[in-house]
Amino acid sequence: MPNLPTLLALDFDGVVCDGLIEYFQTSWLTYCQIWKPVDDVPPPGLAERFYHLRPVIETGWEMPLLVRSLLEDIPEAELFAHWATIAQQQLQKLALTPGEIAAQLDGVRDAWINADAEDWLAQQRFYPGVVDRLRQVIQSETQLFIITTKEQRFVRQLLQQQQIEIPESRIFGKEAKQPKADTLRALIQKFTQELDESVTVWFVEDRLKTLHNIAPQPDLAAVKLYLADWGYNTEADREVARQSDRIHLLSLETFVRDFTAWI
Repeated sequence: MPNLPTLLALDFDGVVCDGLIEYFQTSWLTYCQIWKPVDDVPPPGLAERFYHLRPVIETGWEMPLLVRSLLEDIPEAELFAHWATIAQQQLQKLALTPGEIAAQLDGVRDAWINADAEDWLAQQRFYPGVVDRLRQVIQSETQLFIITTKEQRFVRQLLQQQQIEIPESRIFGKEAKQPKADTLRALIQKFTQELDESVTVWFVEDRLKTLHNIAPQPDLAAVKLYLADWGYNTEADREVARQSDRIHLLSLETFVRDFTAWI
């Protein structure tokens, strides 16, 4: 029997929680703050186009720039193929930094939460079966961690709404300011020392690029990598995972089952 995980590390957005509706609404409000359009009502179909392009987003500051790009009618195929370059071009036009845009985005979220926390929470949903599975893992011998580019406080609020208690020290958010590979490396070192034995780590992420960054690192070769096929990725991403010896494609149906079903 292969080793079951000592540590289970999960991305949050696109693995645990689906926040597409909230992402668009927050992005639209931030877009309005920055560009000040005459009409503050999003045009028909914009939200759906944004949802479809969500896989190109790596961190939150990019989202208002995606809204801007869609309104400029940049072709979808071009956005999928060259988003990193387009995002930088949009930044240069604005003369703003990613940090400044992120601060505006977080400010919009904070204002929304302060005005109506229940409404903010209601715009996000946990994927079917995930909440129960998280509770099962918390009650097991496996140690659960969240590694995300979302701010830790937003993750905590969403988990607390579901009565999921994970210590703050086990939620690594945007504040960590380091690649997810470095967070995994630090966890392995910490628990190997504490337990005085090797640890088995499984990591579930919906962004193929993140897994590709981790996969070739020699000291992380033992980390089992899973691409969540229900998250913000494309069929092309999923096909790469199907063909990979290093990255395993994981379905939601399997995720919510016992770890033995993952193997």
